[in-house]
Amino acid sequence: MPFQKPHCRRLLLLLTFIFCASLGAYAQKTRDQLEREKSENQNKIKEIQSILRQTSSQKNVNLGQLKALNQQINTYKKQIDLLSDDLDLLNKELQVLEKKKQTLDGNLGKLKTEYGHMIYEASKRNVYFNQLVFLFSSGTFNQFVLRYKYLKQYTEARQGQVKEIEALQAQLLAERRRITVKQNQQKNVLDTRVTENTKLEGLKVKQNEVIQELSQKEVELRKQIAENKRATDLLEANIRRIAERERRERIERERKEREEREARRKAERERLAKENAEREKKGEAAVAAEPEEEAPVTSGGMSEEETTLASSFTASQNRLPWPVKGFVSGHFGQRPHAVLKGVMVDNLGVDIQTTAGEPVRSVYDGVVLDVTEMPGMGNVVAIQHGNYMTIYAKMNGVTVRAGQKVKARENIGRVATDTDGTSELQFQIWKNTSRLNPENWLMHR
Repeated sequence: MPFQKPHCRRLLLLLTFIFCASLGAYAQKTRDQLEREKSENQNKIKEIQSILRQTSSQKNVNLGQLKALNQQINTYKKQIDLLSDDLDLLNKELQVLEKKKQTLDGNLGKLKTEYGHMIYEASKRNVYFNQLVFLFSSGTFNQFVLRYKYLKQYTEARQGQVKEIEALQAQLLAERRRITVKQNQQKNVLDTRVTENTKLEGLKVKQNEVIQELSQKEVELRKQIAENKRATDLLEANIRRIAERERRERIERERKEREEREARRKAERERLAKENAEREKKGEAAVAAEPEEEAPVTSGGMSEEETTLASSFTASQNRLPWPVKGFVSGHFGQRPHAVLKGVMVDNLGVDIQTTAGEPVRSVYDGVVLDVTEMPGMGNVVAIQHGNYMTIYAKMNGVTVRAGQKVKARENIGRVATDTDGTSELQFQIWKNTSRLNPENWLMHR
């Protein structure tokens, strides 16, 4: 029957729209992720710009300025890569919209052709008169009712076609608008990428100028390297002294616990022997000795609280909060010097460059082991987390003291600023007497 065809079309259109909507939902998820990454990287650019302004305010160029420039170049490169990803995604979204538009165009054309054919056929005869003849020529009343229902369904089918055409036209208009919006977005992203490329080229020029100027200060840079080496060696010696002190104290605690345990066992054996001797005199049966308590699993002399803390700290790898805002300006281990060729520098932890006076926070719950002031390192705070230890150097305005318990993200002082205008925190993580790479412990930024 003719009025059954629109129902089939509706089902086909519904399936088409569900497919297109699912593509759009997938693209939207990717879009949300990309926009979040772009926003986070843009915040990094602003943060580093503030650090760069601080180091660039000095009359003479310095390593802090070069490090900030290097980091800013890296963030701009990432932003340009993200903008390229954005363009790729916009192209894919436009392709989906174009396919959807073509599908809608095709379906609309079919509906219009079919509806036009129906109107043409109806115009060749008096539809109203033929319908009346059709109804009143019924042989019985039941036949009359059935013919009436048929004509009603036929009329509803035609009205449904009109509504489908109107709905498709509205959807087609909406898709055309979406395509226009995406095309405008595409143009804006292209313009932004050109702008960011221009900024990147300017930063590279500035970077080369700073490197050239610093290269002419080789004697001064080597002197600075030697001073940093002395300060680093002194800091490492102090950390190992603290770690060794803690080791000896744990060994002593473990020895005392073992002696106390043996003393309790001996006293219990003597008590039982005396009691059995008296029972023997009275002719009573001897009392059997109770099983001796088992020695606890060794914890390296740590208390139960310290063992729990060490275990939870271990589980926090890659999830520790940053001790200060900023970026890693000096990586862990041996690295080539930023300017002097063939010169290697060793870092016990990581340097995190930030803005002047930025608050420093503990990365985890713990107990302050030591607070001291050291040449070239400013104030140094050591915090114990079971058999782990975190070190915060190049600080001033320390607000904690030895023996104090601290919580994760609790302020412990502020970062210091050197004579070159560079504000840089030296952050380290140790397990017993072994140093670890902090970048493997801090959450990704």
